[in-house]
Order: sequence, then structure tokens, then C-alpha cells
Amino acid sequence: MKDTVIGVDLAKNIFQVHGASRAGEVMFRKKLRRQQFMQFMATQ
Repeated sequence: MKDTVIGVDLAKNIFQVHGASRAGEVMFRKKLRRQQFMQFMATQ
């Protein structure tokens, strides 16, 4: 992903992940469990 800002809302079990382009356009929104979050961030 080029020029993407990733915001993370941390919680006990579920992480809300939001990605936006440099222009502010939403690239993705995801609700991930802890293991999914670790895998997702490893690929970014």
C-alpha cells in the first residue's frame, strides 16, 4: 500500500483498523481479533 495512514483503536479483544490515503479517502475499515491484527500488520 502506498501513502496509506493506518489508525488503530486498541481494545481487549477486538481491534478496529482504519486506513486512509494521503487525500483522506477511506482505503479500508476492518474489525480484527488479536491474531488477525498481528497478521494484518505484518503484511503492511
